[in-house]
Amino acid sequence: MGNEPFHVTDANFDETIKNNKLVLVDFWAGWCGPCRALAPTIEELAKEYAGRVLVSKLDVDENPQTAEQFQVYSIPTLVLIKDCCEVERLVGLCPKKNIDALIQKHL
Repeated sequence: MGNEPFHVTDANFDETIKNNKLVLVDFWAGWCGPCRALAPTIEELAKEYAGRVLVSKLDVDENPQTAEQFQVYSIPTLVLIKDCCEVERLVGLCPKKNIDALIQKHL
């Protein structure tokens, strides 16, 4: 777990969630304005939760299999995965305090 968001793909997704107890996945795309607006918050969270939560990003255009598996129909979508199971989800651009509250419930 580093200080920057980890880029997950269809190829490494399963292994990534198996090897990390708590994973926040930002489902996004480069063309999505709200996704780009959320990006600095995701970077801040990666620094703040380094060593405790793997903060990651998954480009839905490049990795449609995982996006479909999680039924992500709107982006940005944040999915919190604990012990390989989805425990929380936020859809749309939301304030950092909401994401913090979501993570804190599961630390």
